Amino acid sequence: MKQNMGFLDTFIRVIAAIVIFMLAIFGIVTGVAAIILTIIGITFLVTSMTGTCLLYLPFNYSTKRQTTED
Repeated sequence: MKQNMGFLDTFIRVIAAIVIFMLAIFGIVTGVAAIILTIIGITFLVTSMTGTCLLYLPFNYSTKRQTTED
């Protein structure tokens, strides 16, 4: 798949995932909310590792800086 996430987008998702996991680990968020947030955190990490956001694909949107090839 074509990568469509830039550095800042990836960085923000990783930080958000860490915060979400910390909320669940320390018991600040519990129950169903913790499960849903954990799933969102896992999704953020997976999209950050692959560099592809599936929600960007239908809209042909990309935050990745385009390189010029000479």
